[in-house]
Amino acid sequence: MVTRVPQTGPDSPKVAGRRWTIALLLGFGVLVNYFDRVNLSVSRDALQASFGVSGVMFGYLSSAYNWTYALLQLPSGLLLDRFGVRRVGILSIAIWSVASFATAICTGIGGLFGARFLLGIGEAPTFPANAKAIGYWFPEDERSLATAMFDAAAKFSSAIGIPLLGLLLFYFGWRWNFAATGFISLLYFALFYGLYRNPSEDKLLAPAERAFIVRGGAQPEDRARAAKGAPLAYLLRQRKVWGLALGFASYNYTFYFLLTWLPSYLSAALRVDMLHAALYTSVPWMFATFTDLVVGGWLVDALIRRGWSAAGVRQVVLVGGTVFGLSILGTARAQGPAATLFWISMSIGGLSAASPVGWSIPSLIAPRESVGTLGGILNFCNQLAGIAAPIVTGYIVHATNSFSGAFIGATAFLIVGIAGYLFLLGRIEAIPDPA
Repeated sequence: MVTRVPQTGPDSPKVAGRRWTIALLLGFGVLVNYFDRVNLSVSRDALQASFGVSGVMFGYLSSAYNWTYALLQLPSGLLLDRFGVRRVGILSIAIWSVASFATAICTGIGGLFGARFLLGIGEAPTFPANAKAIGYWFPEDERSLATAMFDAAAKFSSAIGIPLLGLLLFYFGWRWNFAATGFISLLYFALFYGLYRNPSEDKLLAPAERAFIVRGGAQPEDRARAAKGAPLAYLLRQRKVWGLALGFASYNYTFYFLLTWLPSYLSAALRVDMLHAALYTSVPWMFATFTDLVVGGWLVDALIRRGWSAAGVRQVVLVGGTVFGLSILGTARAQGPAATLFWISMSIGGLSAASPVGWSIPSLIAPRESVGTLGGILNFCNQLAGIAAPIVTGYIVHATNSFSGAFIGATAFLIVGIAGYLFLLGRIEAIPDPA
């Protein structure tokens, strides 16, 4: 049984804060990842002018990154459990940096697709690696906030990245969008190489903080177990795994729908020019950053430290946030930018509150040294939904000249995801180690 100690948060005077430096580092990596993802949506009109990209083709191009990203989720999870966060992370950052520069110099549609495929390969281990790192570095009653620090970066990246990249596009052209993210990726490579170690290998981690992390229920580093972990087939037989994967896939469908099509929706359906569309788009993403950090992160950990049921708090926020995601349906009949941004903010805000809880679950329920594999399963299903979202939306818009059907489809998928959380995932508790 794990012994609990009183917790006063990241600024505790009793325990040093090396673990929070690691959380910030992982958050910066996700920020860079999502700059890479939103720069394509910001550049849609410029790419259409340069290469004649149609709406349907843009849907395929937007999802191209997800194809290799999804394909490598299970292998990257297995590699993370076998070789560790640091070695896999260094290689993946190098690959995605090259992909960003390759996009900046491409001369045709084929080059764009190739660069996006390479980007998906490089960024595939990011979220499973972060989930595994948080499991090592944080006690259970700090894990939601630590997870929110990297998960919220995905929303904050959209909030600041879309207007910043929009301005960069407006003044310097679309190629500089991708070159800029390439330079930022190289900066992150240097930071990760210099700073990230597992707790047992980190010479800057004070003994008192290491003991605090272990007493709080951090995942143990078991090198012998890491050589095999729980078999993939064993995890795939667990009902909890499928419930979590189905629920999170419904979240990711709506997330990628908005990530790839929101600027174009504001521009085409509401007659907002692309520069203002990029600025308006930041509103729901800023709200999502707030709910991610405050509700899904700080509030969850605060309630657990005050004695509330950890499983109950996480279940309520996970399901309740996804229920708020159903607000996306209001956008189908919204008139004008203000009403549209309200409904989208309610939807992505609720989903973002649920997201860090969802990403903390692999480190809470996975058998020993299997967090990477479980995170890979989870993100594989996420990315199947991420692939489908921009393509399905492209076909709906092309066939109907309207986004209403796309909003209705996202709502239906969220209802299925809520059912997965309630009836398959159930109580958030550990999956037994295989015999």
